[in-house]
Amino acid sequence: MAGGVPEAGESELEAAVRTRPVPRHIAIIMDGNGRWARRRGLPRVAGHRAGAGALREVVRACGELGVKYLSLFAFSTENWRRPRAEVSALMRLLSEYLRREVDELNANDVALRAIGATADLPPGARRNLERAIERTRGNGGLCLILALNYGSRREIAGAARELCRLSAAGEIDWRAVDEAAVERHLYTSGIPDPDLLIRPSGEMRLSNFLLWQAAYAELYVTPVLWPDFRRADLVRAILDYQRRERRFGGVGAGVGAAGEPGDGAGAPPAR
Repeated sequence: MAGGVPEAGESELEAAVRTRPVPRHIAIIMDGNGRWARRRGLPRVAGHRAGAGALREVVRACGELGVKYLSLFAFSTENWRRPRAEVSALMRLLSEYLRREVDELNANDVALRAIGATADLPPGARRNLERAIERTRGNGGLCLILALNYGSRREIAGAARELCRLSAAGEIDWRAVDEAAVERHLYTSGIPDPDLLIRPSGEMRLSNFLLWQAAYAELYVTPVLWPDFRRADLVRAILDYQRRERRFGGVGAGVGAAGEPGDGAGAPPAR
């Protein structure tokens, strides 16, 4: 999935990426923390803590490069199956991140949002999340979206249940249920679909992340583990995206074959 971007210095890469439209919405599966720690003989929580440094750098870089939305898969519905001590450590790290970073988010005009069943988070983590969202609500720069207690299948099933309820109550006609109706009842209602989905750690799967929304996303997989993922890795992913021709099921214009940008950061056709 990755590849095609020649090695170059960071300044050259950034200069190249700024000559073309950047993705409006980037989604990242933050993967590889456990392997990063294991290779160093450290406990898994050390990998999660190291991953916070990558998160900070990527958020800052996206804002500076003009990305409008950044979605990060932080904690899945399946992650509750991990050892209790690790889950507790992850929730503490989440609270620490939110308390520590909210001032920088405000300074950089970043607005925080969350998607997922956040009401089921531990009370302390939920309070810190709600406070950070409220404190950054008026910011107009990058929209940082944390997927917490998130599972895409659960999200889609919830939208289907709500549409069934509305139909049974006579509030909507079931024959009027289309893709737009489903989208209105997803966690991501009002957020554009991701243009680029990045997966560090080399794994070739979506892991139940944004299955509906990523239907037309360009996928970029890199062997770099999340704690080692830096600004230059993000720029390489964007450059790879810019070299692709996005057709959304249609016939391409042919410009991508010569190395020129295709549809750039365009959106899928109206449905």
